[in-house]
Amino acid sequence: MHIAYLTGEYPRATDTFIQREVFTLRQQGIKVQTFSIRKTGDEHIVGPEQAAERDRTFYILPIQPIALLLAHLNLLASSPARYFQALKLAWSTRQVGLKGTLYQIFYFLEAGMLARQIQQQQIQHLHNHFADSSCTVAMLAAALGGFSFSFTLHGPSIFFEPYRWQIGEKINEALFVCCISHFCRSQGMIFAPSTKWDRMHIIHCGVDPTLFKRVEHQGAGKHLLYVGRLAVVKGLPILLESLVTLKRSQDDITLTVVGDGPDRVQLEAQAAQLGLSENVKFVGYQSQTQVRSFIQQTDIFVMSSFAEGVPVVLMEAMAAGVPVVSTQIAGISELVEDGISGFLVPPGDAIALTDGIEKLLANSELRGRLGAAGRAKVEAEFNINHEAARLHRVMTSALQGKVVAIRPSVAEDMSEDGAEADLSRLSPAVK
Repeated sequence: MHIAYLTGEYPRATDTFIQREVFTLRQQGIKVQTFSIRKTGDEHIVGPEQAAERDRTFYILPIQPIALLLAHLNLLASSPARYFQALKLAWSTRQVGLKGTLYQIFYFLEAGMLARQIQQQQIQHLHNHFADSSCTVAMLAAALGGFSFSFTLHGPSIFFEPYRWQIGEKINEALFVCCISHFCRSQGMIFAPSTKWDRMHIIHCGVDPTLFKRVEHQGAGKHLLYVGRLAVVKGLPILLESLVTLKRSQDDITLTVVGDGPDRVQLEAQAAQLGLSENVKFVGYQSQTQVRSFIQQTDIFVMSSFAEGVPVVLMEAMAAGVPVVSTQIAGISELVEDGISGFLVPPGDAIALTDGIEKLLANSELRGRLGAAGRAKVEAEFNINHEAARLHRVMTSALQGKVVAIRPSVAEDMSEDGAEADLSRLSPAVK
C-alpha cells in the first residue's frame, strides 16, 4: 500500500503523535509519503525525528507559478468533467464572505499541486490530520485527482466552528473518518449524515509503552510536570493559582513546564507575580527523548486544560506509571478513570485541582497504585502499534469497499469480518 499523509504544518513539536503514527505504519509495511501545506519552522525541529521527517516531506508552499499552472492544466486536460466537479465542490464548501472565497481559491490552487504530486507518485489514498484548512485541501485534491481521501477528526477547536469548516460535507465526501474518542465521534455525528456514521471509526492516538520505564514512587512527592502548548485555554493560570496554595505547606514544590506558545510571556509574568519564580521552570520545546526524561523525574503529571481532545502527553505520563490530575472534559475520561488511574476535576476549579494534587503528593502508595493502573490502561487501549494496525485495517477494508466495526479488533482477520458494506454506499468518486 502506498498512501499520502497531509497536515497544515509537518512535523511540529506539538504533533509528535502524527509522527509516531506515520513511523508505525511504515514499520507495518505501508509506504507513507508525507505532505505539508507549509514548511515547519526551526523552532519545531527539537530532535532527530523531526529533522528526518522535514527532509522527506513535500511542501506545497511556497508555490512555484509555472509548476502550479502545469499541474492545473494537466488535471483539466486529463479529465475536464472531474476538474469542473471539483471546482463546483470548492464553491459549495467555501466560507461565507469575500475573505472566505479568496481563501477557498488558495485552497483549490494548493489542492491542484497536491493532486498532481499524488498522481505522479501513483499514491493510492490520501489521509489528512485535523479537519480545518488542510482537510479542505485534501478533499479538493481528492476530487481533482480522482483518488480517495480520509481524515482524523480531533477537536476541540474544530467543533467551535463546524459550519465554517464544513465538517458535515467533509465527512460525507471522505472514504472514512478516524475519530480519536467516542466523544469526538459523537460531535462529528451531529453534523454528518446518518448514512456515514458507520464510516466514523474510533482510532486512538497512541504511544509506545515500551519506551517508558515505570517510575518507582517513594516517600512524599514534590515534582509536578506539565507538557503542552502555553496558552490560557490550557488552564495554566489555574495551575499556578493552585501552586500558590500548595507552596504554603510545601515550600520546595516544583513545577516543570515543557512547551511554548502564544501566552508564554504572560504566564511567566504571572508566575513571578505570584512569587513562584523559584518553583516554576519554563523549559520550552523539548525533543521526545527529553520529554520522556522529564516524565521519569516527576511525581505527578498535571493538566488543568479547558479544552482538549485526548491529550497524548497524558498517555505518555501514564505509560511511565505517573499518576495524572486532569480536567473532566471531552474525551479525557475515556483515558483517565477517576480514582483508578488518576484524578479528574472540574475545569477552572483551583480548589479541586489542589486537593487532587495534595492527595497524591502525600501518599506514595496511592501514586504507585494509580500509576500502575494508568500504564495498564495505555497498554490495553492506547498502544500506537495496535492503533496503527486498526487504522491499516480500516483503510484496507474501505479501499476494498468494506466497512469494519466502529472500533475494529486488531486480532480478527479482515476477511472474517461480517460487517461488509454494499458498494452502493460509496460516493461516485470512490466507485
